Amino acid sequence: MSILKFAKNNIVMVIAFFAAIVTSIIVPPDKGYLEYFDLKTLSCLFCVLAVVCALKNIFFFYMMARKVVEVFKNARLAVIALVYITFIGSMFIANDMALLTFLPLGYIVLTSCGKEKYMAFTFIMQNISANLGGMLTPFGNPQNLYLYTVFKIPTAEFIKIMALPFALSVILITLCCIIFVKPEELKLDKLRVNLERRKTALYMLLFALSIAIVFRGVPYWIGLIVIPSVLYFTDKKALMAVDYPLLLTFVFFFIFSGNMGRIDVVRDFFSSILEKSTLLVSVISCQVISNVPSSILLSNFTENYRELLVGVNIGGAGTLIASLASLITFREYVSHNKGKAFYYIKMFSLFNFGFLAVLTGVMMLVM
Repeated sequence: MSILKFAKNNIVMVIAFFAAIVTSIIVPPDKGYLEYFDLKTLSCLFCVLAVVCALKNIFFFYMMARKVVEVFKNARLAVIALVYITFIGSMFIANDMALLTFLPLGYIVLTSCGKEKYMAFTFIMQNISANLGGMLTPFGNPQNLYLYTVFKIPTAEFIKIMALPFALSVILITLCCIIFVKPEELKLDKLRVNLERRKTALYMLLFALSIAIVFRGVPYWIGLIVIPSVLYFTDKKALMAVDYPLLLTFVFFFIFSGNMGRIDVVRDFFSSILEKSTLLVSVISCQVISNVPSSILLSNFTENYRELLVGVNIGGAGTLIASLASLITFREYVSHNKGKAFYYIKMFSLFNFGFLAVLTGVMMLVM
């Protein structure tokens, strides 16, 4: 029963596991598997998850949530603020890191004011904001950095290519928040806590170290040594609370995506259809094997980096695996809302495919 309960609570991880197993039968394990794993991404995920857990334990996000409510005062403005914070954050610290940082803030803002009814919508908008907000900068999304480097795209041209879908995303996200969230008054609970200044300063330094790893200013192995070592002495519970099933989900998807890219039928198929519409093919590919693997796979068969770049960014909307960052949001939501996984997926699909249809339609007309 405990195994069944674990599987039910980690359904995406289970699906990823079986997807990895099935593709491993087609592509037997060999030395090539070592190239599948992005150790930097996994290390950053672990480090940020651990630090976020530590910050939760000293009520850091609770205090930030109080500030958001005190400033914005009603539910609509508070949700817009949370979504915009995530949107802007993804431009500078990457989409997955923005979600790891600001989803806990969204949860605490809504629960502290009794507005849990907006939880799924807020998380979904934060997720869309993280995926689409990061499209404007070369380091905002992992696939951007890869294509920016491989095709040697000039920075000014990169921003010019992504300016229209970025602006359209801002408009759509804002409209959704205005339409689906009422300007209801927010009331805080009476609980007040005082932050431990020393621990807060220490954990913010650890968080800064995690961000420095994202920007490649610090080797990821330093974070793997420093952060667990510090937390071992200051907050062991934070290390125990890390979402290890999420890390395993990424590992399994790395295997699945890597194997898909080595199946001849898959590669031949993409080669033949890329000539017709690189934009549309890249969008569809993301829905099946995610945007980062799609970028790596498709870049081998086309020089049309403009459409490929746009496609793998707007293609992050859609299915739950279109962007692996979406798994972070899914895991965070179901951890707080047991038994509502399918409700979330239904809502997630409705909004994401809506965004995807509009963005794809507009960009196909102008490119």
